[in-house]
Amino acid sequence: MNWKLPLFRNLRRDSDQRKYLKIITNEGISGVLLASLIGGPFLTGYMLHLGASAAQIGFALAIPAFANLAQIFTAIVTHNVDNRRAYVLGYGVLYRLLWVLTGLIPFVLPQSYWVYTFIILYLLSYLCSNIAGVIWASLIGDMVPAKVRGRYMGIRNTIVGGLAAAAVLFGGQLLEHYSQEKGFIILYSIAAVCMVWNGYHLFRYPNIPFEKSKESQKLKLLMKPLQDRSFMRATLFLAVWILIQNVAVPLFSYAMLDVIKVSIEWVSIITTVQMIVMMISYYVWGNLNAKYGTKRTLMWTLPIIAASCILWGGIAWLPAIPVLVIVHVLLGIGTGGFTQLTFNFTIEDSPSAERTIYVAVYAMLTGFTGFIGPILGGEIYHQLKTMPDWMERYGFSAMMGLVLLGIAMTVGRAMLRSHHPAKPGRTAIVRSKKKEELAS
Repeated sequence: MNWKLPLFRNLRRDSDQRKYLKIITNEGISGVLLASLIGGPFLTGYMLHLGASAAQIGFALAIPAFANLAQIFTAIVTHNVDNRRAYVLGYGVLYRLLWVLTGLIPFVLPQSYWVYTFIILYLLSYLCSNIAGVIWASLIGDMVPAKVRGRYMGIRNTIVGGLAAAAVLFGGQLLEHYSQEKGFIILYSIAAVCMVWNGYHLFRYPNIPFEKSKESQKLKLLMKPLQDRSFMRATLFLAVWILIQNVAVPLFSYAMLDVIKVSIEWVSIITTVQMIVMMISYYVWGNLNAKYGTKRTLMWTLPIIAASCILWGGIAWLPAIPVLVIVHVLLGIGTGGFTQLTFNFTIEDSPSAERTIYVAVYAMLTGFTGFIGPILGGEIYHQLKTMPDWMERYGFSAMMGLVLLGIAMTVGRAMLRSHHPAKPGRTAIVRSKKKEELAS
């Protein structure tokens, strides 16, 4: 791993900070490899292997968003916790352990229990993930200096995104050349190794002292982000956006596998292309974030996500595979920026002492709407089976894209307008210092 990037050279004198950035990156690599091998299209494929219906898959895809609701309770209970590292380590390991255990379902239970047991374990897994996540965000805010946070997250996500893309391509080839049963055994075995590897890196996280909130009353603590008009306006808009987006986007894999009947090999290739594009976009979005500010840059991601849905309509005139590749290229660019920038938004728009409660309020609101979206989408796909074939194949996704585009170009421009000037880029700061030196 080459750590001689400009970002890390800037922190050469501060050995602790450089060490923290390496730990965060290495932990991200092991975590994303696990999620790539048994998540994404492979989660959909595994559920189909277990015998799940469209509605059950939609419900399972909604679980990560639903589990965000746990963050509000975690933030209230642990807002002044002393050992943040212990919470991140304990719940982080339990999250991945429960997910990996879903691979044992066909070997220990009757077939009639397979899907329901998967959903229960997956739900418990993501509840643990989100308990760890709210404290992890607070800890990351103290581990990564604000001056390099945008660029660093772009570099980190580029590194882990590239490895995730390779993992998806590997998984698709594996399932294509082996039976599904044997293929999933291999994928889950590798994921188990990644789980142990990830636990090691979580153990190496520091327990950094942090600024504690002076507010002792939990209700008043909860009211702080709710009374922050700028934060709440953007958060409520993003919650509505995620609701509408999640009606269509999380079910792209289901539509390819079960509606259009694309092979698992091609789905993995298409997903890999998306992840490679996402990996490249992380670095670009990180630099744009540093130059233009978080909210403004976040607004630019919305039309791109909308366009990825609209382009499903191209299947009406062109072969499905090329259209789906273009769809997922745009989806990679848009969702890569959206994911990275919404994380930066919750960190930057929150006071250090109340960061956990700000992150939790955002997670609660977006988690609730994100949970409803895929369930609604799964039910819609179930109803579309009685309608003309083109509606199920591409019409529904294209129409949802038009709705998203309309929202992005109207409400989005108003809700994500920043009342604070964008931070000057590094070049501007250097020029300003030179002018001051010449003047003196």
